[in-house]
Amino acid sequence: MDSILSKLKEHEISLNSVKKIVEDLPEKIHSVISNLEEHEEAVKSEAKTLEDLQQESGNQFPGSDYHPSDRKNWMSCLDPQKIPINKIIWPGTHDSATNEIGIPNITRPFAQCQSLSIYDQLVLGTRVLDIRVQEDRRVCHGILLSYNIDVVINDIKKFLSETSSEIIILEIRTEFGHDDPPEFDSYLVGELSDFLIHQDDRVFDMTVAELLPKRVICVWKPSKSAPPKSGDPLWSSAYLKDNWIDTDLPWTKFQSNMKYLSEQPPVSNRKFFYRVENTVTPQANNPDVVIKSVTWRIHPYARLFISQCLSKDYVDRLQIFSTDFIDEDFVDACVGFTFAKIEGKA
Repeated sequence: MDSILSKLKEHEISLNSVKKIVEDLPEKIHSVISNLEEHEEAVKSEAKTLEDLQQESGNQFPGSDYHPSDRKNWMSCLDPQKIPINKIIWPGTHDSATNEIGIPNITRPFAQCQSLSIYDQLVLGTRVLDIRVQEDRRVCHGILLSYNIDVVINDIKKFLSETSSEIIILEIRTEFGHDDPPEFDSYLVGELSDFLIHQDDRVFDMTVAELLPKRVICVWKPSKSAPPKSGDPLWSSAYLKDNWIDTDLPWTKFQSNMKYLSEQPPVSNRKFFYRVENTVTPQANNPDVVIKSVTWRIHPYARLFISQCLSKDYVDRLQIFSTDFIDEDFVDACVGFTFAKIEGKA
């Protein structure tokens, strides 16, 4: 009898718990909807702030009307002997090898940050690549997978074989939560040995011409393995820094980028590359989690960012400038500003 009474009591408690959940459900649903609405209003407000700033201040800067006649060879066109490494505004891509990530039209929209292959990005003018790998050497973005790293390396080698003076910064890291691919540093050196610029602080005071015929600065950021050392063919992650923040709010990201950039030493005084990413990241508290539509909240304001750097006197701090879904206008903005800097106009 005691056992029966005990079970009935447990059942009563269980029913009361369910009843309480049901009673609280409308309030919780209302709270979720309210938070979504508030966030959507914040997105709209921040987008308007950026648009208003662009209308008021413009997005012009020295070199903004420059368009390279050959984006594939833009460094060559600017004359490698006249291009100091520390005066280049390097056009880069974020999550560069995601053009074939996941399953088309199902998971791909939630992880794809670029629509072009690595080769096509380089031909377009991209000079900084951001590659994430997992333990089996496949490219990944979180839990979603793409092709083997060989595809990336072969695209790079194809581009290098077709050009003569273009320098590439190739960052490869083990994706968060994954183990390093076995003997991956040896793999990279074996594949790219003819082109690798060895880890050396003096590189930052050299011109493109002084680095040739070597053409690739390869930054390897393992999860657990020992990082590259001074003099090694690969560079440690200490040579490529950024201050990424996780937000889908465009003005918040724009301001954060400007704040962290302002805190960097001038390029002439530092021995590392600093990256600014003109991107925002989908968030769970917003119904739009498709990367392309979310990142378009900030994508059109790359030129505005450069012009604001000029107005705030941060020109000597901007270096690597990366984006999702890179296009000709983004490349032209970076190359144009580089042209102005080497000509002494910025």
